[in-house]
Amino acid sequence: MLLAEQILNGLQYGMMLFLMAAGLTLVFGVMGLINLAHGALYMLGAFACAFVAGMSGSYLMGLAASLALAAGIGALVEITVLRRLYARDHLDQVLATFALILVFSEGCRWVFGNFPLYLTLPPWASGAVTLPGGLQYPLFRLLIILVGTLVALALYLLITRTRLGTRIRAGEADREMTAALGIDIAKLYTLVFALGAGLAGLAGALVGTIQSVQVGMGEPVLILAFVVIVIGGIGSVKGALAGALLVGMTDTLGKAFLPGLLAGFMPQASANTMGAGLASMLIYILMALVLVIRPQGLFGAKA
Repeated sequence: MLLAEQILNGLQYGMMLFLMAAGLTLVFGVMGLINLAHGALYMLGAFACAFVAGMSGSYLMGLAASLALAAGIGALVEITVLRRLYARDHLDQVLATFALILVFSEGCRWVFGNFPLYLTLPPWASGAVTLPGGLQYPLFRLLIILVGTLVALALYLLITRTRLGTRIRAGEADREMTAALGIDIAKLYTLVFALGAGLAGLAGALVGTIQSVQVGMGEPVLILAFVVIVIGGIGSVKGALAGALLVGMTDTLGKAFLPGLLAGFMPQASANTMGAGLASMLIYILMALVLVIRPQGLFGAKA
């Protein structure tokens, strides 16, 4: 029963990471842009959801606001700031997007203050459901798994079955030839960045519902999102999904079971301390192993 619960926890965590990493890998793969501000868009989505849900009393309106605000600000940032950085060195991109982190963080602190905000689940998403085998599991966490699955399916269909998806793949493969064929690369980049920002905002809203909404909440998740896209392969949405699930499962199962395994060889207190430390390292060990075997990532294109 404990194993089944932790597997579900790993799935839920992995789907949350996928929502964050999918937009990040699209932006890097198509636009060649290192966007450290992706975590700030995640934070903005969480604050938008908390504010709108609190004012309107509707959680669904809060989720819609998180998508709309993050996508809108993402498009605005791409047009006004990032468009000037595509031809610049990656260091310039890192510095500019790091500056955006500071701007958005201080802006949220100025508007909402330093204290965390909390979201209340609506009645239809509250409580637990009984799964086969008698396992009681929170309904909202199952909804996160469902949302992540639907987003993965929607992205797959978008990229493989639509005209926009064809343009995204063409822009990723050869942006100069794509522009020469008459496709508006500037508009395409804005759409891709807005899509990635919207997904980050949605992830922030969902995670903020489980935890809390506060300034700086995006930076720790951004690091994990980079680990996910390195494991899965830069530019690959399929790789982002695989990498997110691997990271989610590795982190969750490691934290749940490593202390117990180590307790067979050492005192319980030492096992708890060492187990927690090793569990935090496992995802980075996993990333290193993947890079040794496949430097381009699981689904990345070979150089």
